[in-house]
Amino acid sequence: MSITLYYGSGSPYAWRVQLALEHKALPYEQKLLSFSAGDTRKPEFIALNPRHTVPTLVDGDFVVYESNAITEYLEDAYPGRGAPLFPGDAKTRATIWRLMMEVDNYGTKAIDGVTDYVFWTKSEEREPQKLVDARVAVTEEFAQMSRYIKGDFLVGPLSAADFSLYPLVAFMYRARVKLPDFDADSLLTPELRRWKARIEALPYFERTVPPHWKAA
Repeated sequence: MSITLYYGSGSPYAWRVQLALEHKALPYEQKLLSFSAGDTRKPEFIALNPRHTVPTLVDGDFVVYESNAITEYLEDAYPGRGAPLFPGDAKTRATIWRLMMEVDNYGTKAIDGVTDYVFWTKSEEREPQKLVDARVAVTEEFAQMSRYIKGDFLVGPLSAADFSLYPLVAFMYRARVKLPDFDADSLLTPELRRWKARIEALPYFERTVPPHWKAA
């Protein structure tokens, strides 16, 4: 077994794969790529991933990209390692997949308004009402996800669904780097705030935090 993960610091899609690797207790080498330096556009990386995206995982002579595909591969390729990413019966596993798709199809769209305003819009070009509207969209989407929580995590046992959602929640708190007064707590229901704390209490969580976030 020789697993290498190519990732970008702060990529929510790469973060979910890092959490999955740690959850499966799989040893892996990390290759940090720089977006600003154009690392994903270099020939040696395009040879691995013609779509030049992260995360990209190399396991021996096998290459797979797209975070959900990577997560499924890790579960199938290493069924006896660590804890399962898709635990439970067929109905539970289908629910996990449904939640992962909801995160990708609705959750990421909801947070885009906040991230675009905070990280990609120049301060002199910001229109405050856009942030107000974006916060409403995030609050509504997070409330919907909160309704799914069963017990400690989204489907009861910790699963790939939790790892898909967590980075989106974390990015709302990261917004305070640019907007110190940004109230991220108010975007989350009490249940979701407790869920967030449980994720962050995982013994391997700190190993997955984006490197440039730790340096801030």
